[in-house]
Amino acid sequence: MMKTFQTLINSDKPVLVDFFATWCGPCKVMAPILSDVKAELGESITIVKVDVDKNQALMNTPQFQVRGVPTLMLFKKGKMLWKQSGVVPKEELLKIISDL
Repeated sequence: MMKTFQTLINSDKPVLVDFFATWCGPCKVMAPILSDVKAELGESITIVKVDVDKNQALMNTPQFQVRGVPTLMLFKKGKMLWKQSGVVPKEELLKIISDL
C-alpha cells in the first residue's frame, strides 16, 4: 500500500486523501461531501479513501501523523499542501482545491 500510495500522491493533479474509519460518525458525514466534490471537479482531482483500521502503518507514518478521523490531506506532486481533521464543508473544500 505504501509504495502505491506514494506513486498516487506524486501525481501532477491534486490528490485528496480521506483517512477514515467505518465506525466513525463524522466520516459518514464526509462521504457524500467527497462524492459531491468529485462530481463537481471530475477528472481534475483524485480522491482516495484510506481506512485507518486497515492501514495502520500508513496512518502512523511520521509524514502523515493521523491522530483523529476523518483527517483530510491534499497533495500535489508528492507535497502535502493542506491537512485538516474533522468534517470540512463542500464549499470550503472546493475553495481550498481551487486555490492550489
